[in-house]
Amino acid sequence: MLKKAVFIPPLVIFFMATAFAAGSLHAQRAIADKTKKLAVSSKTTVINGIDLVKVQEKVLPANGFTFNIRWGNLGARMVANGVIDKAKLAKAVSGDSTLPEEYKAYFEESAPDTIVLNQTSARFWVDVLWGLGLANKSKVLTQGEMVRLGKTENFASTGGWTLGVKKSMQIYAKYSYIPLTIEQEKTVEEIAGNIYRPCCGNSTAFPDCNHGMAALGLIELMVNQGFPREEIYKTVLAFNSYWFPQTYLDLAYYFEKDGKDWEKVSPQEILAKNYSSAAGYKDIKSKIDPVSWPALNSGGGCGA
Repeated sequence: MLKKAVFIPPLVIFFMATAFAAGSLHAQRAIADKTKKLAVSSKTTVINGIDLVKVQEKVLPANGFTFNIRWGNLGARMVANGVIDKAKLAKAVSGDSTLPEEYKAYFEESAPDTIVLNQTSARFWVDVLWGLGLANKSKVLTQGEMVRLGKTENFASTGGWTLGVKKSMQIYAKYSYIPLTIEQEKTVEEIAGNIYRPCCGNSTAFPDCNHGMAALGLIELMVNQGFPREEIYKTVLAFNSYWFPQTYLDLAYYFEKDGKDWEKVSPQEILAKNYSSAAGYKDIKSKIDPVSWPALNSGGGCGA
């Protein structure tokens, strides 16, 4: 039995077709917009033929760095001398009252023979090395700019130190944590004088902020253990890169854009005044377009 056909007025058909077409067009536009966003997201990791993700991995590798630097009982000694208060350090590093497990070993009498640096541990090491550089006896602290300019207690690296039981000037250059020969002292001074940081215009030979003092402690430790200069520059560059990620990612982009592989540029050259000082970085920054780094969080500040 045949059913009677339902008559639909032409005007209704027109409105139905229009609605369908509009809905289809809306869906197509939504898909196109989504595709466009995905394409833009994909493209933004490559600028001027430079893959930002690959550059990031060179500067700030996901797995970090492991350095064969002996830490020994330095952490335990600094705690015993009141240079470091572990509870204060834990609060600064993790916001908790106790240190994360991965850092506790560095305060044992026999600590690991390696130093692990990554995005998580960078804050821990800037604070611990800051304390080491501040408390260790060295000519940089007793005969350098820190004392020649007067009011030593007022610098950021001294007045800003709040992570110990004792005040900064009670521990300033007081302990022989890292014994250095006369020749080694000269080496430390020379290397420190060649290394800058982007928060100011001073070299590590004038460690007036936490990063400078931390770099000084690291240099002293490596010179004492007989590392070649090239290895020391390379190591300090790695630490600086995690402490000032924006700066060194931008510098890497600048070199890569100039056709130079970041990993083949001399670390000593990168750490020099023309690139790593505040003025040097500003000059380089003016020569490149702003880069939005996919994995960038924040830069370093000069405080505890």
